[in-house]
Parts: sequence; structure tokens; C-alpha cells
Amino acid sequence: LAIQGDPEYGEYLSSECVSCHQTDGTADGIPSIVGWPKEPFIRALFEYKTNVRNHQVMQNMTLNLGNEEIAALAAYFGSLDPQ
Repeated sequence: LAIQGDPEYGEYLSSECVSCHQTDGTADGIPSIVGWPKEPFIRALFEYKTNVRNHQVMQNMTLNLGNEEIAALAAYFGSLDPQ
């Protein structure tokens, strides 16, 4: 959880995330990840990656993410303000 992420790299990586999650913060059946604090965001992705949380799509999406990528995504989505 002490990993520092690069928000610009996170924005670059976010294209797969925003195919489901809305960048304006709306949650039409899919939880919003905009404005999430860094630690809960990182924890959630690691829990999907290690099968602690059970959601097949999220498990597949996080499977190949490394620590740097997860931290970057957390930094990017955490920096966005819901509209």
C-alpha cells in the first residue's frame, strides 16, 4: 500500500477500466471508481488479483497488472473528481 503511483501512467492504462467504469463518477450498475482513496483502491485490485474478491471480469483484468500499474491506476482514479 506504500507504493506511489504515477497518475499520467494510470491514465494511459485506464482504457480497459473505462470500458465499464464511467470517468464522470456515475454508477449505472457498475460501481464508480472515481475519487477512490489510494489504499482502498489498491487493496481492492489486489483482492481481485489474488481471488479474495470473486468477480470473473475483475479477476481477469487484474491478473497481469503489476504493483506499478495498480498504484498508477489508483493515483489516476483517485485524482478524478466525480461530476
